[in-house]
Amino acid sequence: MSITNAGSLLVRHLGQVDYLRIYQAMQDFTLQRDSQTPDEIWLCEHPAVFTQGLAGSAAHVLSVGTTPVIATNRGGQVTYHGPGQVVAYALIDLRRAGYFVKEYVYNLEEAIVRTLLHFGVTGLRVGGAPGVFVHRLDANSHAVLPSRPMKNDTANAKPPPDFTGLAKIAALGVKVSRHCTYHGVALNIHMDLSPFQQINPCGFAGLQTTDLFTMGVDVGWQDAADILGEKLRLYLAP
Repeated sequence: MSITNAGSLLVRHLGQVDYLRIYQAMQDFTLQRDSQTPDEIWLCEHPAVFTQGLAGSAAHVLSVGTTPVIATNRGGQVTYHGPGQVVAYALIDLRRAGYFVKEYVYNLEEAIVRTLLHFGVTGLRVGGAPGVFVHRLDANSHAVLPSRPMKNDTANAKPPPDFTGLAKIAALGVKVSRHCTYHGVALNIHMDLSPFQQINPCGFAGLQTTDLFTMGVDVGWQDAADILGEKLRLYLAP
């Protein structure tokens, strides 16, 4: 494990760690912290595991074989973690940082978008679908999305997200307890993507997933983790 002390925000590189171990550690950290506890970002990688959010439906778990499915207290539906994916857990005191939850989620996504930009890939937001997406056939495309967030009209019922031509490259799920966050984001770097076909990723049937390698970027896990950690530190700092 290595630690980067960036002002009042500690970035910890934990390497590969069992999901249940880190899940318990996040809960313990949040329960024990006080108003003086520095915020932290934990960067790690997990052995193969499916995780289910609080509102998760079993119908979105299609076939998992011997891979464990773990129920969690984060928001969202089912997703997959595995080798070749950088998982970043952000433990942030929102009240001290001065963020509302929606601002915090936006900043998490922005850190991913900026990480992708560093590697020459355009990250996109889709209205009604947290996380970050890319155009499957063009890593640099800025084509306007039919489900772009700013198009949502709160006065009318929102249509389901339109993922035409898109693939999800980063998932997001958070938990807020006592004004403090845990869980975070998962960015696909160079991994076996087939387990995503065993679920409806994030509750969306047929949603395609991708990684940086598939998008033409061959970068090592540690290099990607370093950039993501730096962008999270920048965009989550008070």
